[in-house]
Amino acid sequence: MPIIKSAIKRMRQNAKRRARNVALKSDIKTAVKAFRAKPSAATLSAAQSEYDKAVKKNLMKINTASRRKAQLAKEAKAAGVKLATGTKKATKPAAKKAPAKKTVAKKPAVKKPAAKKPAKKA
Repeated sequence: MPIIKSAIKRMRQNAKRRARNVALKSDIKTAVKAFRAKPSAATLSAAQSEYDKAVKKNLMKINTASRRKAQLAKEAKAAGVKLATGTKKATKPAAKKAPAKKTVAKKPAVKKPAAKKPAKKA
């Protein structure tokens, strides 16, 4: 058991982080087992989503997650799962445009006459 305050705090932080990481890993394993037990587009999506969450929380590197997701997709293809392609994500309704501000007409720029060149001596 540490005696120094900072070491005690570090131990508490490590315990919290470990609990969070174990829970995330457990969620991934559960989702993957559910997919392998009953391959479908929904279970595949759930498992891939868990991998994305793990990357977002820095539990797993992005290439590791990509590799595992690709492996799941390969298994899904072999099982004959039809993937939902071309699905549109819900879009937000268009925001109302603010009324156009009135612009003040600028005076036309006054052109200065070109400077006259001195006449050539013959």
